[in-house]
Amino acid sequence: MRPQLQRLASAIIEAQRILIITGAGLSADSGLPTYRGLNGLYNGHTDDGVPIEVALSGEMLRSDPALCWKYLAQLGSACLGAQPNAGHQAIAELQALKPECWVLTQNIDGYHRLAGSPEDRLIEIHGELAPLYCRACGLTDERLGERLLQPLPPLCEACGCVLRPPVTLFGERLPTAAVERLYEQLGKGFDLVISVGTSASFPYIAEPLVRARRSGGVTVEVNLALTEVSELADFRLEERALDVFPELLSHITAHNICK
Repeated sequence: MRPQLQRLASAIIEAQRILIITGAGLSADSGLPTYRGLNGLYNGHTDDGVPIEVALSGEMLRSDPALCWKYLAQLGSACLGAQPNAGHQAIAELQALKPECWVLTQNIDGYHRLAGSPEDRLIEIHGELAPLYCRACGLTDERLGERLLQPLPPLCEACGCVLRPPVTLFGERLPTAAVERLYEQLGKGFDLVISVGTSASFPYIAEPLVRARRSGGVTVEVNLALTEVSELADFRLEERALDVFPELLSHITAHNICK
């Protein structure tokens, strides 16, 4: 194993409380588009001449639901057409080995749950794509895949209003329960924080690394590009999570076997 990865694996072994923060870069290796950055599908403007932050906003869902759903459907189709990759799976296995290892994800694809990350240590801060629900009458609809093949936007079969996914669109508030879980755990502190495949442009994504750095914890970034938290990282790996985490896991597993 490379010396830097070996030192990082040793730090993970020694740590009790670990937070892994994941962004679109992790799921990009499953074939999903990122909003921006390397190979971003929506750099600049969409086909409709507006930034993706406008197209996928709560205001657009209200004013022009067909346009908003055009891009929600692209994301939904991509998520349904791919699977968790070795990075997701290695993170889930690491959580199985470390009972105080948490995942904070910006991703809405649900791949951490599919890979086996325990829901009681998974914070999906931007929500998820399913099930769809009606704000007007509260009806839920589990048929995301089927709905994407029908005319958009999908309408509630009970009252005819536009359905939406339980995801945080641009301009909307984060889910209260997820925010409360995050800050409850941040209050307990983390010995080691890893940022994976995220630009960390939101304060609540960068904050855990800032807190860990101030308290003397270990900070790590796994990202192909420099980000707003790169200078905070004790370990910086310009590699894909798909490659890094399985290698780390193999060393940690071997250490546990030899104990």
